[in-house]
Amino acid sequence: MTKKLTKLSTLSAVIFSGALLAGPASAGHHEEMDGAQVWADDQSVAAGSVTAKKVNAETNGWLVVHRTDSNMKPGPVVGHAPLKKGKNMDVAAILTEEVKPGEMLMLMVHGESGGMKTGIFEYTLGAKEDGPIKKDGKLIMQVVTTK
Repeated sequence: MTKKLTKLSTLSAVIFSGALLAGPASAGHHEEMDGAQVWADDQSVAAGSVTAKKVNAETNGWLVVHRTDSNMKPGPVVGHAPLKKGKNMDVAAILTEEVKPGEMLMLMVHGESGGMKTGIFEYTLGAKEDGPIKKDGKLIMQVVTTK
């Protein structure tokens, strides 16, 4: 495993742990979830990241950034960020490889299950570890075009 990938996995674990410990912003505050969903707009990736404005997750997991195209099939993973159960705002995933303006990215909710370690993103395309979550047989995702 490369040093860059090891550092990214370690950073993800630290951020994921912090997200789990943070909990709700105010005690006694309860918000209903609109169901598992991802909200994101087309955006610039010049800073090396992509952001979902809001992600509702039914379990702890990951916002995973896949390459895609007009066929709308998830392709290789180019970034990920931890999610906590419930509402997650402004979820930024650092891109692990170059993404050019005009490319399409699929921001998808993945679970945190089946892997060897909790808090470490272990999914590879087609694997079951930390794999995609489906609701009513459909992937929970949003496609954006980069600027």
